[in-house]
Amino acid sequence: MARLFFNLRNVPDDEAADVRELLDQHGIGYYETQPSPWGISAGGIWLSDENQRQRARELLDQYQLQRRTRALADRQAAIRDGSAETFARALMSRPLYVLVLLAAIALIVALTLALPFLLLG
Repeated sequence: MARLFFNLRNVPDDEAADVRELLDQHGIGYYETQPSPWGISAGGIWLSDENQRQRARELLDQYQLQRRTRALADRQAAIRDGSAETFARALMSRPLYVLVLLAAIALIVALTLALPFLLLG
């Protein structure tokens, strides 16, 4: 019986392609379901053979550890060379956008905190 191996919700296309390639390279049978048009189901990668689940899980864990290490190294390199996106850099490059977002956040927080008192008082 097939079991869901990898949920594709919020998974970047390159990561999904890497997982497919990993399974293909190691001869692990799978099939893929596509996301629903209304966003109810995200789609996923399903293993055809339950007996290969442990092996596939080990391969996926190794891959995700490598991906995490690479992403952290890329982030550290961006911080070192000054190209990382920070709040200050976003404020300098798009001040109106950032200020509008901050105002919207403040409005939502104010309404959330004040509305119960306004409705009950």
